[in-house]
Amino acid sequence: MPDYFKLSRGLTIRMKGAPENKEIKIALPTEFAIYPDEFKGLTPKSMLKPGDLVKAGTPVFYSKDHPEIKFASPVSGILKDVVRGERRKIEAFIFESDGRYESEVFEKKTIETLTREDILAKLTETCAWPFIRQRPYNIIAQPESTPRDIFISGFDSAPLAPDIELLIQESASYLQAGISVISKLTTGKIFIGLPQAKKGLSLFEKLNGVTVKYFSGPHPAGTLGVQIHHIAPLNKGEIVWTLQPEDVIFIGKLFAEGKYDVSKKIALAGSEFKNTGFVNTVTGASVVPFLENNISANDVRVISGHVLTGRSVGLKGHLGQYDRMVTVIPEGNHYEFLGWALPGFNKFSHTRTFFSWMFPGKKYRLHTNLNGGERALVMTGEYEKVVPMDILPQHLLKAIMIQDIELMEKLGIYEVTEEELALCDFVCTSKTEVQQIVGKGIELMIKEMS
Repeated sequence: MPDYFKLSRGLTIRMKGAPENKEIKIALPTEFAIYPDEFKGLTPKSMLKPGDLVKAGTPVFYSKDHPEIKFASPVSGILKDVVRGERRKIEAFIFESDGRYESEVFEKKTIETLTREDILAKLTETCAWPFIRQRPYNIIAQPESTPRDIFISGFDSAPLAPDIELLIQESASYLQAGISVISKLTTGKIFIGLPQAKKGLSLFEKLNGVTVKYFSGPHPAGTLGVQIHHIAPLNKGEIVWTLQPEDVIFIGKLFAEGKYDVSKKIALAGSEFKNTGFVNTVTGASVVPFLENNISANDVRVISGHVLTGRSVGLKGHLGQYDRMVTVIPEGNHYEFLGWALPGFNKFSHTRTFFSWMFPGKKYRLHTNLNGGERALVMTGEYEKVVPMDILPQHLLKAIMIQDIELMEKLGIYEVTEEELALCDFVCTSKTEVQQIVGKGIELMIKEMS
C-alpha cells in the first residue's frame, strides 16, 4: 500500500474570499439550534418540552430506530422551542443560552484501563456518539457494529476551506486522548489523510496509533470518500467509521475532563464578507453575529459549510453540527443578456468556454446563478474529469434514477456520498442535481438493504 497518492482529476474552484489568517472577536449569540435533518436517516423523538432547563450535554432527543443514540444541548439555558413542520415532523430544537455555558459533569476516565464496551457505554451515555459516522452512506455509526478501519481527513480541499490545523491548534493537546479512545473501537487501523505539502510539518504526524497517508491534487482530494477509495476501498458488507479532527478533540476532552464541550473555531469566508478570518464559537450557534455589519449586501446566500455541499441557512440560521465554516456569496437572481456569447473575462470556467482561461491565477466573485435550466442528461465525459475515483459517475446516476439496486452496487454506490460527486453539480452542462440524486440513491439503499 503506497504512502502517497497523486490525484490529477478534480477541480480547484478559484473563488474570492478565502479566510484571512486572523482572529475576529465576536461575542457568542444567545440562540443555538440543532436540526435533525442534518443526520441522514434519523427520526427524532423529543425527550424535553419547551421551557425545560438544560446544560451543555443534557439529552434533548434520541433516534427512534436506535434509542441509545442521543443528542445533547450544546449550551446551558432553556429549550426555547421545538419547531415542527408538516405532520408534526420535528424540524429544529431552538435553545436560549444563559451565557454561563455550564456542562453536565461526567466521570473522568483513565483511557488505558477502559475496554471497548466501557467506551461504547460512555460515548452513548454522554450523547457523544453522533460525532462518529460510518461509510457506506455517511450516516451516524451503529454502536453494535465493528468497523474494519477508522478514517480521519486532516485537511479540507473544498473551495475557500480553512487550514484545519489553524482551527484546532489551541485544542490539539486533546487529539492524542481522542485517538487513544477511538483506537479501542476497531481491530483495524486509524488512517489520517494529509496533504503532501505538509509532510514532516503536520501536528497529526506526531500522534501515536495512526497511519498517515499523503495526498496531492485538486478538490476532492481532501474528502473522506476519495481517501478511503485510494487507501483501502470498501467492499460490500464492510463498514468503516469516520471522524473529523474536531470531533476527535471533543471525544478526547470528554474523557480527559469529564465535560461536554462543543466549542470550536470556525472560518468566515466568501466574497460578500467584509472581514474574513477565524471565530471562536459553539456548534449550533446563530449566524447573526457573524453577519452583523460584516456583509456587503443583504442579497446574499449564507451557507453553513462550504459552497459545494453546505446548507443554505439564510440571514438568521445556525451553524451545522459538522461544519467548520460559514460562507457568504452573492445570490444569482439576475440574468445577463447574451452572457454565453460574451468573452467572459470575469467568469470562471473549468473549460475554455470563456477567455478567462488566459488568466490561470485569477480569482472570481462567483454567485449562485445556474446560467440555464435543466436539460437532457447526456454523455459529455465532464463528470469523470472531476471525480478521482475508479467509478463511472454518470452511469451510477442513471442506475439510481431507475432504482436498479444491483447495478448501483456494481457501479460504486457504497463508495460515494454527495460530497464526492459535488463537483459534478458544478460542471454539469445539463444542470442535473447530482447530489440530490445521490442522496435519494443512498436513502433507497438504506431502506432496501437494512
